[in-house]
Amino acid sequence: MALEKWNFDTQHSSIGFKVRHMMVSKVRGRFPKWSGTLEIDEANPGASKVEVEIEVASIDTQEPQRDAHLRTGDFFEVEKFPTISFKKTGAERVSGDKFKLTGDLTIRGVTKPITLEVEHNGRASHAQMGEKTGYSAHGSVSRKDFGLVYNMALEAGGVVISDHVDIEIEIEATKA
Repeated sequence: MALEKWNFDTQHSSIGFKVRHMMVSKVRGRFPKWSGTLEIDEANPGASKVEVEIEVASIDTQEPQRDAHLRTGDFFEVEKFPTISFKKTGAERVSGDKFKLTGDLTIRGVTKPITLEVEHNGRASHAQMGEKTGYSAHGSVSRKDFGLVYNMALEAGGVVISDHVDIEIEIEATKA
């Protein structure tokens, strides 16, 4: 099978994250504005192409004051670094519909490798909506690796914001 081109359906997809807050809970956020390229070779996952560019200013944690702070130099510094990007460098089938997707993640001008655990959720066809495919992916990063070092100590020990950030992605795409 050769490369098949797909268009991301951003209305039915999500790029999100969660991070521990105050050592007791997790705050979730998402980036609703993003775009990218998806070309899939099911027989040879390594030949597939995945590139994504996220508009950082679109960050949404359901708290406007926190979102405004996340856009500042304490965190993402969106005026200087308006996008987060991901470019696939490798992919391999682990078993069945499960894959490891590796790529270069760039945040605040810092590029680091990342590995995502990916599951292909299948394909479906619809007369009006066309042929669809779906993927779920997750992974984690150290925010400090990308220069996101802002934090505050807690009186009882620990910090307000964990260094560990979980990435959660749900993709629906339409065959081009």
